[in-house]
Amino acid sequence: MKKAFTIAAVIMTYTLISGCASQPLSTFEIFPAEDLNSLVSSGQYIQKIDNFFVINDSSSSMTDNYLGAGYPAQPSPTKFSVEKEILNRINLTIPNLRLTSGIRSFGFGPCLSWQFTRLNQAPASYSKPSFAGGIDTLTCASGGSPLNSGIEGSGKDLSATTGHTAVLIVSDGGVDNDPLPAVKSLKQQYGDKLCVYSVWVGNEEDKYGQAVLNQLSDIAGCGFGTTAERISSPAGMAKFVQSIFLKPATPKIPDCSVLDDDADGINNCNDKCPNTLKGAHVNQFGCWIVDVKFDNDKSNIKPAYYPELNNAATVIRQNPGVAIEVQGHTSNTGTVEHNRKLSERRAQAVKDYLSRNTPTGSTLTARGYGLTRPIDSNDTETGRANNRRVQLEVIK
Repeated sequence: MKKAFTIAAVIMTYTLISGCASQPLSTFEIFPAEDLNSLVSSGQYIQKIDNFFVINDSSSSMTDNYLGAGYPAQPSPTKFSVEKEILNRINLTIPNLRLTSGIRSFGFGPCLSWQFTRLNQAPASYSKPSFAGGIDTLTCASGGSPLNSGIEGSGKDLSATTGHTAVLIVSDGGVDNDPLPAVKSLKQQYGDKLCVYSVWVGNEEDKYGQAVLNQLSDIAGCGFGTTAERISSPAGMAKFVQSIFLKPATPKIPDCSVLDDDADGINNCNDKCPNTLKGAHVNQFGCWIVDVKFDNDKSNIKPAYYPELNNAATVIRQNPGVAIEVQGHTSNTGTVEHNRKLSERRAQAVKDYLSRNTPTGSTLTARGYGLTRPIDSNDTETGRANNRRVQLEVIK
């Protein structure tokens, strides 16, 4: 009797194994994956994660035919076949990155060596051929759906990794036990360095499972859930892969101390007048100043300053059509009203001189700002002297 029982057990085991191995695998149409490498090589995007780990549903419910769109194949594919095709398409779309990748499955029976979960590919350096080899170890589906066991196992698998990790769960969402505690534990273990994504591979009667999977990302506080149909096109898959693996690069802020946009010899950090014309005489603040000294409370121009004004006129002639405001400025010595009127008279005097020596196509206007626009401190004589100025500003 004992011998007969042993033989019967062997026959039963062989039947289960052979039945599992005989599950048909579908042949899918060639997938024209989009190339994301240009996003990385151009500097627009940078790598977002360091580890990519898949938890695949290899339970018996995945042997049902997949009734959704986007995965034409011969013969008609099972949900399990679509899972593998999704992983293949992800593999084709991942750009050239330095990653660690791995795969674990969950279910029960001969397809998982009679365990509730199986490590199909331990985390190792990613390459398209090696990851494809890991996908090939997913040969069949059987047993219940202990997703919680797969999640718990992944916590141990990832213990030797460093950096940021994306866990991808591919399933129809039909589970035997609540997986949320396992996700909470995983999140506590890896904190902000862990994101959980999911792809729902199910039919209409599996709709409840989609909600289950979406909860996993909600609990993790990072990641999101999608469906097989949404990522079936090359564009949809590219967007999905980009969301997991890449993030926009932080724009580099140019160093203003080595830039001089208007070529006036004053770097952008210190240039308070960044649009002066080429050849204009500027002060230490980069402002176009005509160095004309007026007698106290006077606005007439002395002949000694004609060469300075002639230089300004030459610059204007070299830029026909330009519109320039001739600005009069003062220090804070004296009353506001007195300084305003004095600055207007001085600006008008300079404007009248330049108008006689510049093309009619240029527009010159005069305006007095008095003491309202200092460019230096009024606490020192040097600062007040810098503030008493006639300044030319390009306004158009």
